[in-house]
Amino acid sequence: MHRPATIRATDAEWKALQSEVASLYDEGDYHRALTVAERAIAAAEKAGGDLRLASSLADLGQLEEALARYVRAETAYTRALTLREKTASSGPLDLALALDNLARLRSILGWPAEAEPLYQRSLSLLEETLGADHVGVASCLDGLGRASRDRGRYAEAERYHRRALAIRDKAFGPGHLQSAPSLDDLGQLRMAEGKEGEAEEYFRQALAIREATLGTGSPELAAGLDNLAELQAAQRDFLAAEETYQRALALKEKALGATDGTVAISLNGLGDVYRAQERYSAAEPMYERALVIRETAFGPEHPLVADTLAPLALLRRAQGRFDEAEALHRRALAIREAAFGTEHPKVATSLANLAYLYRAQDRFAEAEPLYKRALLIREKLLGDEHPDVAVGIANLAELYYALGRHELAGPLYERALTLGEKSLGPDHPQLALVLNNLAVLLSVQGQYEAAEPFYKRALAIREKIFGQDHPEVATTVGNLAVMYDEQSRYSESEPLHRRALAIRETAFGPEHPMVATSLQNLAEVEIVQGRYADAESLCQRALDITENTMGPDHPDAALVLSDLATIYRETGRPERAAAAEERAEAIRAATS
Repeated sequence: MHRPATIRATDAEWKALQSEVASLYDEGDYHRALTVAERAIAAAEKAGGDLRLASSLADLGQLEEALARYVRAETAYTRALTLREKTASSGPLDLALALDNLARLRSILGWPAEAEPLYQRSLSLLEETLGADHVGVASCLDGLGRASRDRGRYAEAERYHRRALAIRDKAFGPGHLQSAPSLDDLGQLRMAEGKEGEAEEYFRQALAIREATLGTGSPELAAGLDNLAELQAAQRDFLAAEETYQRALALKEKALGATDGTVAISLNGLGDVYRAQERYSAAEPMYERALVIRETAFGPEHPLVADTLAPLALLRRAQGRFDEAEALHRRALAIREAAFGTEHPKVATSLANLAYLYRAQDRFAEAEPLYKRALLIREKLLGDEHPDVAVGIANLAELYYALGRHELAGPLYERALTLGEKSLGPDHPQLALVLNNLAVLLSVQGQYEAAEPFYKRALAIREKIFGQDHPEVATTVGNLAVMYDEQSRYSESEPLHRRALAIRETAFGPEHPMVATSLQNLAEVEIVQGRYADAESLCQRALDITENTMGPDHPDAALVLSDLATIYRETGRPERAAAAEERAEAIRAATS
């Protein structure tokens, strides 16, 4: 007689604990909620019944996920799903939710191949229970689309996202707020494919829907603005990207406060925009403020903290502050390994970043195993034909190129090129980078006839994707011009150097370090043709820019000073030539 009463009392205790967990979760008090959730699990085990325990485990998984303890969350979600699968009374919608939870976590953990079949099972349950065109199906389709995108299966991803969009348009009408997430996903897909013009159309459609529905001052516009700004930065339209990030930042600060966690997203983006332009003094406070916000809002070991540490480390490397960069990279790596496990795409990124730092310091023996580990992670998680695997192969090729091991670099570049063509198509901007670097390798080896078509193909891709006057176009134009210089084809190289200079002046302004590079390259063409007055003017301007932007003792200043010394000698000014060469040698000695 006592047993049923005890069960009812335990059941009531479990329900009360579940209610307390939900309240604490809604308040954002995840740590207290976690303690209560563990008591709820104990109560469910005492009360008996797999469905109670599955529900409590799902809550535990949700809390661990909110705390970015993803490996623990995955374990909890896996247990919850296993219990629901073996319980006949578990409803199809509850089982679909358990499948979605685990699929989402496995995607977060960088396991899209394991997430995809879970989403497929959930989709089948939802379609059978709700119907193929029910709005509840759309979220599962978008999850499937993201998993397919992460595996590099872009055609499949597009089908899923388009079907999700069609369902939402049918249920709510075209242009409804509910359709914006699918448009965002299609924009992200197009970015992954390198189709940035189409990506922009999708992001702007999503933004227009939110503006029309919520008003231009709503903070809910900010995420869409961040997406658009990231795209603009990828297109190297830095002025537009800066303006868009600033608008997103202003919306968040006004509505949510200057220390809200989402503010860091826009600050990080602004830092990236400034760093890409080598505006390091402007980038630094953006990253530092974002770091403080994320450490305060989420705790010092949260993966979002690593997402700021990583670009801050890249900034420190660019500033020549290598010890600080290494410490930041190592901290980011440790956070990501703790959150995601030792095999995750973001762990691979941190390993590659650290290897890149070591490469910049000529620490090649330390860089090589990191690049190799990063490549193995990507191959294991993403498959041998994923675009990110091509990136890892190209990274290793660049290391071997820097080591002068051209016999290893060449086949790796060719493998990266073949893989890129297969996974991305013949006109992707990532492919242009591999083509450019392979051409550089061949050019250095004196294989000019082999290098030239690769340069020209890289140039054609970049002109098609970015337009005639884009900085990426200037890079390939400049490299092709240098190769012509090496062959004494000055009548062909000079107009290319002038074109690269004009593009960079327009894109970056007249006082940018990349402008100085083009000025010096053009000056060297003038020197060999005996046009010393023009060459001197170009060199002097290049030196002024380098000293003002990089400092008077930067290695680039030594290169320009050597050219000036040549000009002075050839024009009968030996004392000035000696002084310029002496200063160049002092800089080299100090920076070697």
